[in-house]
Amino acid sequence: MRGRGSRDTGTQSAAFASRPVRTTVDMQAQRAPLMEVKRNLELSTTLVKSSSRLPLPGSRLKRGPDQMEDGLEPAKKRTRGMGTVTKVDTSRPRGPPLSAVSTAAQKGPRKTGPRGCSAVGPGNASTAPAVAGKKPGKRPAWDLKGQLCDLHEELKQYREKTQTLDRENQGLREQLREVQEQATTLGTERNTLEEELASVRRRAEQSQQKLETLGARVLELEECLGTKERLVQELQTERLQLQEERSTLSTQLEEREREFQASEAALSSSRAEVLCLRQKTAAQVTLLAEQGDRLYGLEMERRRLHNQLQELKGNIRVFCRVRPVLEGESTPSPGFLVFPPGPAGPSDPPTRLCLSRSDDRRSTLTRAPAAATRHDFSFDRVFPPGSKQEEVFEEISMLVQSALDGYPVCIFAYGQTGSGKTFTMEGGPRGDPQLEGLIPRAMRHLFSVAQEMSGQGWTYSFVASYVEIYNETVRDLLATGTRKGQGGDCEIRRAGPGSEELTVTNARYVPVSCEKEVEALLHLAQQNRAVARTAQNERSSRSHSVFQLQISGEHAARGLQCGAPLNLVDLAGSERLDPGLTLGPGERDRLRETQAINSSLSTLGLVIMALSNKESHVPYRNSKLTYLLQNSLGGSAKMLMFVNISPLEENVSESLNSLRFASKCTGTARCF
Repeated sequence: MRGRGSRDTGTQSAAFASRPVRTTVDMQAQRAPLMEVKRNLELSTTLVKSSSRLPLPGSRLKRGPDQMEDGLEPAKKRTRGMGTVTKVDTSRPRGPPLSAVSTAAQKGPRKTGPRGCSAVGPGNASTAPAVAGKKPGKRPAWDLKGQLCDLHEELKQYREKTQTLDRENQGLREQLREVQEQATTLGTERNTLEEELASVRRRAEQSQQKLETLGARVLELEECLGTKERLVQELQTERLQLQEERSTLSTQLEEREREFQASEAALSSSRAEVLCLRQKTAAQVTLLAEQGDRLYGLEMERRRLHNQLQELKGNIRVFCRVRPVLEGESTPSPGFLVFPPGPAGPSDPPTRLCLSRSDDRRSTLTRAPAAATRHDFSFDRVFPPGSKQEEVFEEISMLVQSALDGYPVCIFAYGQTGSGKTFTMEGGPRGDPQLEGLIPRAMRHLFSVAQEMSGQGWTYSFVASYVEIYNETVRDLLATGTRKGQGGDCEIRRAGPGSEELTVTNARYVPVSCEKEVEALLHLAQQNRAVARTAQNERSSRSHSVFQLQISGEHAARGLQCGAPLNLVDLAGSERLDPGLTLGPGERDRLRETQAINSSLSTLGLVIMALSNKESHVPYRNSKLTYLLQNSLGGSAKMLMFVNISPLEENVSESLNSLRFASKCTGTARCF
């Protein structure tokens, strides 16, 4: 039955899908007929058990009650095998109750047996056993007829009783058949109801699951609703804020609109002004171009006049500088060095120098000391011992400007050892700007002017080199590493075939753009320069140091280029050799150095004299120094020589030699 219900589940589920779900009240209403059917089944079972002892028609009278019960056992088992039904068909008419059948059987007619014996009717069926058991007095043995009559009467009663029981059994069988049919119907209905109940339970479980799901969903929706409500509150708050901001923005918008209208009015006015300014700008651009052309013309005129002024002063000039007395040195006697005022009076810078030299010889007649000899020298400019480095550079700054304009410039520092040549060119101890020499000051001036000229379209580049000439050998003072101190591989060569420019092979040419870079190069050169101890100085320069700065300028807009070298030369100390001096083995190197120095200085003097006299042949190749500087000495080149002398009387001979050498270098310098 359960299998059948399972097979019909799908069909019934579809059938019940359209039905409404039965409530508990409907289920209770259906239980009443079921209980009634159960009571009827129990009653019928009882009747079957009680009537099972009756003999069946056509059977023997001696059949016992156990056999009759066995005959009815299948029907009883079938009745017991039926389970509880779940549905009763109330529309089918029920059979008469069993009590009614029994009553009808008892009300049957009584018949009287033969011979006046009363027949036992159906109503006496229940009393028959009592009559049979309670016998009348026993007939005598001889009364066979009476005994036979009694037997016939008893047989008649039993036959009537048997007929009554047969009829009753037949009625019970019919009733049993009806009950069995009804039980079968009820079993079918029970199976149907069980299937419906299982379906209802499944639907109830599904409904319960759905209910739980819906409950969880309800909780989730409640939480979501709470969140939404909070969000709505926040949005409402935000809406209020936005409304306030909107009102504020509306106010601001109105103000901006008013400002915009005012701005439009101002813009229209500004457009007119811009148009006017554009016209003015166009006019100014035209004027600026004209001013640029004029400025270019003025710059060219300035260069021309500047060069003309320098040529009027002389392309070869000589300055004399007397160093101050150092600490620990004896003060010279008054009148030893005299600096007469300039041609225009005391306010004019001095150009003359008077040096007095006493003579140790005495008169042969009076034996009185001979009078002191006075030597007068005239130069382009004389700097007394109190002159500052700034004052000295101010006098040569015009020459540095000539180098930037494209004219070769060469500045020498000449004099004996200890006369202040290196101080003049490089300066004193680092860190004191008042003691800076010509080289750092010239670099600062060039970088500053080049920066100013960039506003006029000029761009400048600077390449520096620093070499020394020691015993007619060229050395690179900027060499580092393994090349440091080696000079055999440096030679003076032409820059290229047909070129007049001279370069030093294997020497470093370093681009510079600021003073710090130049300062680092000067420091490196001081470490590499050849020095030695002499009688005049503890550290005397035994070589000519040449600082060369190649200046290149370009005006890209006009396609102009200019270039010139600036040479700042610190010459070696000039001392005369004493022929009677006996030299030891260790001083022969100093002797060869002195001879090489004096030879190159003599050649320099010959070259300068030949240039000043405009001779056809100038002996540049007689010395490495003059050969290296030949492009910066002749032609339109500007040359300046500083003759440095000592203020001490003990150095008067060397001072006179230096002054006489300088007097030969130019026509303006004179010796009296």
